[in-house]
Amino acid sequence: MAESESKYSEAGVNIDKGNQAVKKIKAMVKRIGVREIGKFSGFFPLTKNFNKPVLVSSADGVGTKLKVAFMMNKHNTVGKDLVNHCVDDILVYGAKPLFFLDYIATGKLEPDVVSSIVSGILDGCMENEFILLGGETAEMPGFYKDNEYDVAGFIVGIVEGDKIVDGKNIKKGDLLIGLPSSGLHTNGYSLARYIIFEQLKLTVDSKIDGLSKTIGDELLKTHRSYLKPVFKLVENDLIKGMAHITGGGFIDNIPRILPDAVAVQIERIWQVPEIFNFLCEKGNISFKERYRVFNMGIGMVLIIDKNHLSRVEDILDHMDEKYYLIGQVVKKKGSRKIIIK
Repeated sequence: MAESESKYSEAGVNIDKGNQAVKKIKAMVKRIGVREIGKFSGFFPLTKNFNKPVLVSSADGVGTKLKVAFMMNKHNTVGKDLVNHCVDDILVYGAKPLFFLDYIATGKLEPDVVSSIVSGILDGCMENEFILLGGETAEMPGFYKDNEYDVAGFIVGIVEGDKIVDGKNIKKGDLLIGLPSSGLHTNGYSLARYIIFEQLKLTVDSKIDGLSKTIGDELLKTHRSYLKPVFKLVENDLIKGMAHITGGGFIDNIPRILPDAVAVQIERIWQVPEIFNFLCEKGNISFKERYRVFNMGIGMVLIIDKNHLSRVEDILDHMDEKYYLIGQVVKKKGSRKIIIK
């Protein structure tokens, strides 16, 4: 056995380091009450009282934002990015998260790096009040570059069958509420990195006018979770449809929730964060492309009945959630589903 493990180590896989990483993870997850992790599977009892429970699931990654984490040698933020992104993806249907699983793959396993990533994942789970149920850490020498890794997340949530927010009742006259993003979130990084590091030859330590942080810190701002303010609106049946503004931006994401007969007209009344102005100006990005690649400062769009506006505002104000009335639903003319003015 010792000889076999030695040969495996020579091939680039260190089982002992893998076990060290698992021990670190086990110690961290104890603080959220998970008894077993690191075995073959995770168990989750469905004890909630639902009449027609529907499970809602999603899987995603962080994309090339990881490249910035590598450059900064900072790994505790991308885990929270992953959790919050997945939370928002199921939240658009009115689902509340139950549990999360992660997958981390790297060429050479470094326990401290893995535990840093998982620490961010745990923080995200705790802040959103659900559990990390399990995961997988894979060491694959020769597949990834030195000091690089990939991470993916898998989330399962639950919603009452007759409470699913699906947009089918959206009609002309409904209003669009925009909730602000914290930055780029987890999309548009391939273009952002190209502009900043290849075209402009800046570094992660560079500073630019209008930003209080370095470029690296600005790009690593954590993807927001909208669970707490939005779920309060869901519980009060105040939302007709939602769009998480991720890959595809406004242009591709909002039309996904609209019935065939309607479109949306958006007024750009919010203050676009300076990082987007910088990227669009320096990268000479067209109007259409910027609203398809970036979130431009709005991370979640809610569609509500105009008669519910005051109730929605009261709830968001009570929760200290900033918001913007950014548009309305209109009758579709031709094939255009979204008009941005």
